[in-house]
Amino acid sequence: MRDGVNCRATIAVIALAALFHEPSILSLLETDFCFRRNPIARSGLRRLPALAVPRPKAFSRNQPIQKSADVCNIVGGANSPLLANVFLHYVFDQWINQWRNRHCAGQCIVVRYADDFVLGFEREADAKACLAALQERLQKFGLKLHPEKTRLIEFGRASAARREREGRGRCETFDFLGFTHICGKTRKNQCFVLWRRTSAKRLSRTLAAIKVQLARRRHDSVGTTGRWLATVIRGWLQYHAVPDNMCRLDQFVAEITKLWLRQLRRRSQRGRAAWPWSRMARLVARYLPRPKILHPYPKDRFALD
Repeated sequence: MRDGVNCRATIAVIALAALFHEPSILSLLETDFCFRRNPIARSGLRRLPALAVPRPKAFSRNQPIQKSADVCNIVGGANSPLLANVFLHYVFDQWINQWRNRHCAGQCIVVRYADDFVLGFEREADAKACLAALQERLQKFGLKLHPEKTRLIEFGRASAARREREGRGRCETFDFLGFTHICGKTRKNQCFVLWRRTSAKRLSRTLAAIKVQLARRRHDSVGTTGRWLATVIRGWLQYHAVPDNMCRLDQFVAEITKLWLRQLRRRSQRGRAAWPWSRMARLVARYLPRPKILHPYPKDRFALD
């Protein structure tokens, strides 16, 4: 992560790499990062004053207060991505830059956001060598790669063309920062294109959380619930409204409409008769924003010709 670089810019870099460069092998990596279990990280974080939390020990009235600074548990907290970025800058960023300059025979593209990163290689031998060297590097700092989220796949323009010539079907897909990346073709010219669709797991998890909140707000006024859902949808669109993701946007709003209608019909025994779809359609048109694409294509984002 750098100044002015957010999640959307990060996934746009992957799209540009798949379109304009020649990475044929992608290494999908995620560190199993836990400060509480990592003595090296804890010792380093204690030097940062902002992270030292004064904690008074047990004392009596006749004894002066003694304070000890402990590093608080930040796993899953708001500061966890920031601290992971600071720590991995020295553990990973500087090391991978030296490694690819010394040992990589082909192109190597590195995209990292917090503890999730994707490495693109032109040659399969470079990908396997980097994976082995990276595991050894992380062990020195008490870290390890997540076993279920680390894999090597064929991906990109070159891999898609090669797999089509060999009759092996499409490239594998992968999830990164809430999006599923898919190698596809345009309908008109059959040109290579990278589709970014909202991950099914992310979508179902968000809808499950909204379902719980709607159940708690079942007897609130229709206007209050409608305005709350409008803010939820607008916030979701601000992140997920990328090109080629319109099907997921329509699905998200449609599922929220069904969940809202179900809770409205459960407010009374005559709810089904009181809330037909025609009345619900007017409610949706009044409160819920219409999904639309809000972000430019990766090529336009970085102003490339």
